[in-house]
Amino acid sequence: MTVPIEAVDATIAALTAIDETGDKRTMNRMARRLGKEQPALLRRAARLKDQHGDAVGEAAVFYSTLVWAIFDRHAERAPRLTPANIQQAESVLEEDWRAVAGLAEKPIHERVAPGLTERQPHLCAKLSELLAEDVRTEAMTAECAELIFAPTQVIVEAFDAAIDGRRPGERVGPIVRETAKVGRNDPCPCGSGKKYKKCHGVGR
Repeated sequence: MTVPIEAVDATIAALTAIDETGDKRTMNRMARRLGKEQPALLRRAARLKDQHGDAVGEAAVFYSTLVWAIFDRHAERAPRLTPANIQQAESVLEEDWRAVAGLAEKPIHERVAPGLTERQPHLCAKLSELLAEDVRTEAMTAECAELIFAPTQVIVEAFDAAIDGRRPGERVGPIVRETAKVGRNDPCPCGSGKKYKKCHGVGR
């Protein structure tokens, strides 16, 4: 399920607009959704912060949030990643990276896993472009870019696999009741003939 370039560009434009206007309400709503729907993703970014400091942690959160937002827009609701999703994605990409000759000598933004580039060409190209721009404009150090680019690709692989069904994540969405909710003044479903509030609904 390749994310088209239009979805990538539209998501980036929307996030840029939110940032430029300082729309704190929308930012807070997104942050709440991310915290509720993608705790494993945020825990991974928090580990990078603990290991390498605030700048790396903030960059990891930014790029992970961007990846989530792109897949969320494209899939109309990104699945919830689990620690297993992320660990398996990392194993897949480590094998992919090992097959690339001279990977460590390439510029940081070119160190993209070949298999991932085939599956998500537009998203990978845009992430490489953004990373290179951040380093060029000194919004991020090269050391920081090196630390967060591989983990960002892992998140792309995890979402791609979850949406594609190769390694499904958890469904995110409202809980749907199998039976209609019983009102307090409705007949009790037990068949007693009493109102629910006077029967099995007492004290509820």
